[in-house]
Amino acid sequence: MSGTYLARREREALCDLALEVGPDAPTLCEGWTVVDLVTHLLVRERTPWAAPGIVFPALSGLTDRAMDRLARRDFDTLVRQLRGRGLTPMALPPIDKLANTMEYVVHHEDIRRAQPDWVPRTLDERDLATIWSGLRAAGKGLVKRIGVPVVIRRSDIDLRAVLVGGADPVVVSGLPVEVTMFLFGRDRYRDLDLTGPDDAVAALRQAKLGF
Repeated sequence: MSGTYLARREREALCDLALEVGPDAPTLCEGWTVVDLVTHLLVRERTPWAAPGIVFPALSGLTDRAMDRLARRDFDTLVRQLRGRGLTPMALPPIDKLANTMEYVVHHEDIRRAQPDWVPRTLDERDLATIWSGLRAAGKGLVKRIGVPVVIRRSDIDLRAVLVGGADPVVVSGLPVEVTMFLFGRDRYRDLDLTGPDDAVAALRQAKLGF
């Protein structure tokens, strides 16, 4: 596994953890258990007629019905299907990296951090750099509607990236995965620091982040 790219390794780790904790274990996705998360990922990748409902609320009924049908299947079979590459464009490494790196980092952590006594993982610099690069790209869309300038900062190497330009920004400082979980709207993170004007910091903390 060490020779594969991050998106692939996160998929494998998510599948391993899903089998370990079981289908009814909680996740950080509100109202979802592990089986719900697995079926979400399968619909996103393998059911093109239902996947648009993930993005467009008016079509969410299609997605929900597709997830419900999958959830009635054997859980081990679902995880095995998710682990496999399948006949989908996302089986191609360049597309997999682009579409799935942040998706699987976040959803792997959604399972990990919903379990008792979770602790942050130690990742190597290559993986941290990959996550940081993905966050720089995705982060602009996550915070642009909040209406305050936002800068993210890697606290381990003091590397900064501007997500929304402007004077007196909120600076979100932490390790890449912790900043990622915060900006994707999750509430379980460690050693994260927000600095800047009080009203801007409050606006970002209270905002409904994530896609």
